[in-house]
Amino acid sequence: MSESPAERPSVEQDAAPQPHPWTELAPEHFELLRLAPLPIDRHTGARPLRFVELGRVERHSKEQSLLRLSIGLPGQKVRREQNLLEVWADHRSKEVRFGPDGGLQLEPANRGLGRFLLGQGIAWARQRWAHYQVEGGALPTRDAMDNEARLRRDHALKAQGFEITYLDNLQLKGRYGAGRVSELHGDWHREKVQLVSLKDAAAMLEQADQNLARQEVEIRKLEERIAAYKRDDSSLRFTIACLVVFAVFQAGLLIWITTH
Repeated sequence: MSESPAERPSVEQDAAPQPHPWTELAPEHFELLRLAPLPIDRHTGARPLRFVELGRVERHSKEQSLLRLSIGLPGQKVRREQNLLEVWADHRSKEVRFGPDGGLQLEPANRGLGRFLLGQGIAWARQRWAHYQVEGGALPTRDAMDNEARLRRDHALKAQGFEITYLDNLQLKGRYGAGRVSELHGDWHREKVQLVSLKDAAAMLEQADQNLARQEVEIRKLEERIAAYKRDDSSLRFTIACLVVFAVFQAGLLIWITTH
């Protein structure tokens, strides 16, 4: 008995590409990042002191290796494609690719996170496959619409050792690339982004608690001084009122004596 068309799997279903088994990997290791306070920027606004979470996960096989870094913002949700850097190493072609394909989309922007993530990914690749080739890619055109954002992006990529080439005079369509992984740089602005260890985080919390306790003592002293000033003010007001009444009485008495 032959199978009906409904029972036979379709060719389209068989040919549909399956997602990579590492696509949905969640972070497994976490670290604390300190974003140093910076002057207000006219394009990105205020840049106060802030702490964010660095998530990290990596996988290895005979064919590929993956490092995925993500930035978590306490009390704030971002889109899935934001705050994410992936580094794929293909051991068959001996190439390293930096992703995602849509480019780095970071929040908060202009805080040094781009160079930090690239530096972390480059350092990871240099330790293992410094002789691998770097697979270049196209730069997202959305950054080219804002000249300031494009300049910041190009500066960050060039500082890490990538080469930028534009395919048009308007600098809308560009590509990035490099030779070998060993030619890239794994540094970043350490004065802007700092990795905070558990020991340092505990020391910061302890220092903050001590500062709060000291401020509470100072506030209590100020409140006591204000209360004392209020009591003195009330006494002075009563004294002035008595003097005014006495002066009015003296004036009335003098007028009465003069007229009689």
